Amino acid sequence: MRRRLATLAVSAAALTLGTGLAAAPASAVPADKAQVLSRWTQTDAGSYRAWAAARANQGAWSAYQFNWSTDYCSSSPDNPFGFPFQTACARHDFGYRNYKEMGAFSANKARVDSAFYADLKRVCAAYSGAKKTACDATAWTYYQAVDKLGSVAPTHTKAAA
Repeated sequence: MRRRLATLAVSAAALTLGTGLAAAPASAVPADKAQVLSRWTQTDAGSYRAWAAARANQGAWSAYQFNWSTDYCSSSPDNPFGFPFQTACARHDFGYRNYKEMGAFSANKARVDSAFYADLKRVCAAYSGAKKTACDATAWTYYQAVDKLGSVAPTHTKAAA
């Protein structure tokens, strides 16, 4: 009886493999991709730090097939007036590009834009006096640009940073 069950199990496995109904291929994207993306695109500093750590170790996240490409602050300066906005722009690109690829951009654009503004304000928090005022004003301008002009069209991709 055991031999017959074993033979039946092997036959069923061979039939399943032969019809392409086997387990998901190794290249399948993990089911929690949307949750991971959401965790990395929140407004809090912890979300930013988690994204930055993942960006520094992209290979560990390769199964998720995230789009890490960026053009930083697009046609605006990456470090306007010496304020280092480049990394905030990279995380903003990450959110836009990945939500667009998932077909969930419209539902997440406002939060990604808000996270961008929060990132910029954290940059500005390092300054004081007139320098902080100038940084805050520049951050507000960058935020308004993405809020009003952020594209809903598919984004082109450049090399990963």
